[in-house]
Amino acid sequence: MSMGAYDDDEHERRERKNTEVDTSDDDDRTAYHGTVTYGDEESTEELLDQFKQINSE
Repeated sequence: MSMGAYDDDEHERRERKNTEVDTSDDDDRTAYHGTVTYGDEESTEELLDQFKQINSE
C-alpha cells in the first residue's frame, strides 16, 4: 500500500477506538473546597480595554 492510500480496516479501527468510552472507577467527581473572589476594583470600561488589548496581541 502506498503512502496516503485509504485503508478501510484502519478507518474502522480508529472509529471503534474513538467511540469507546472508558468508564473506570476513578472517574468519580471530587469535591472542591475553596473560595472564589471577584475583583470589583476595575470598571467595565477598563476591563473592556484590557480585553481588546489581549485580543489584539
